[in-house]
Amino acid sequence: MIILGSNSEVAQAFVEKVLEEGGKYSTIYLVTSNRETTEKFARHLDVKFLQNTEIIDFDLLKDNEYTKLEHLSADLLFCATGFLGEGTEESLYDPKNTANIVDINYAKLIPLLNFFAQKMERQRSGTMIVLSSVAGDRGRQSNFIYGSAKAGLTAYLSGLRNYMFTRKVHVITIKPGFMDTKMTEGLPLNPKLTATPTQAAEAIYKALKMKKNVAYVSPIWGLIMLIIRNIPEFIFKKLKL
Repeated sequence: MIILGSNSEVAQAFVEKVLEEGGKYSTIYLVTSNRETTEKFARHLDVKFLQNTEIIDFDLLKDNEYTKLEHLSADLLFCATGFLGEGTEESLYDPKNTANIVDINYAKLIPLLNFFAQKMERQRSGTMIVLSSVAGDRGRQSNFIYGSAKAGLTAYLSGLRNYMFTRKVHVITIKPGFMDTKMTEGLPLNPKLTATPTQAAEAIYKALKMKKNVAYVSPIWGLIMLIIRNIPEFIFKKLKL
């Protein structure tokens, strides 16, 4: 199993869920930009599950990093790589903030996913699970830069799923809504619409077992975004969402 963004709470909860359900792996590759956090998780897996891991230091924003990944292969890839960015009005037009949001959620991420997709295509087997977001379902004033990058990621995954179907590789798009994680710490989230990493992991594992194509972490978000997508534009542009 390969985990991209392995310091993510959702990614770690998913790995634990898979192992608790009896998953067996010769090695779980933890690809991370934060070795300290990932080392703690690797030790936890060793103690609790006697699971062998290998930590791969990888910075998505740096060039010439792919040589570190050449030896990796697996039948299951889980990608939780993402960056919400600054949400203040002052940062809205900040070029660096915008570039980081677009690069981490789409521009730099797509080549990385393609890198592993090609490996799975060659072995003609595998499942790719990638976290996108409900924010990509329709652009909203509260997060339209982040949402646009996630919309691009969602479209990419849809096309990749179509391309990979005859090549025996399954691609699952996961759309979390509000998540109680470090990324959203301090944000005023509605607790009734917010999932914990454990709840997300359970929903994602269910999607894996059912071989779903697209899955919302919380079903209520599927209904919410269906309504939002169908609001006429002349009304929608006046709303504060």
